[in-house]
Amino acid sequence: MPAALAVLLVSGAALARETAIEPGQWRVIDRDSGPDRYYSIAHEGPTSFLRARYRPPMRTTSLGWQAPDDARASARTLRWSWRVEAFPTGGNECDAARADSAAAVYATWKRGLRYYALKFVWSTAATKGSTCNTKRNPFVAQDSVVLESGGPVGEWRREEIDLPGEFRRHFEGGDASASVPDFVGVGVLTDGDQTQSESAADYAGVAVVF
Repeated sequence: MPAALAVLLVSGAALARETAIEPGQWRVIDRDSGPDRYYSIAHEGPTSFLRARYRPPMRTTSLGWQAPDDARASARTLRWSWRVEAFPTGGNECDAARADSAAAVYATWKRGLRYYALKFVWSTAATKGSTCNTKRNPFVAQDSVVLESGGPVGEWRREEIDLPGEFRRHFEGGDASASVPDFVGVGVLTDGDQTQSESAADYAGVAVVF
């Protein structure tokens, strides 16, 4: 993964800009976070990445990155690598009482006063491929999508999300012609407050293609 913030990629006649989210660019989302700061920047050889190490009784903290204003209408792809180092005991995003995530990456859009969010999770126990924890009200629409579940710890896995495609599938009934609102940004979360158990993960190579 290039260290430069912007990389130009040519695909056919289209010119795309890949913007890497460097570990030091993440910011605490105050409205969704308690006082505990359990994220840090870690290094393995030349690679820097975001490290999350939740320990009870910490309060949950979320980190976010805002998309540039002039590119929000053109977000195409979200990419990242992640690995779990500790799964929250019995964590299951499809059970409201145990909805802790070893690792989660959010994609967020906004239309008018309404926010749309997809929470892509690496779960302890939820069924891989499932969609759950659905919320719909005048101000928020959100789904949790289980990309990974269980598995060995310490193993990096790479993910790639078609942002317009996933938005349409979850919020527009799969209508390929539906308009997609502006892409607001990306969030990450590792927590274990509901299960009161340790939870740990690393996030690397996070990038958005505009």
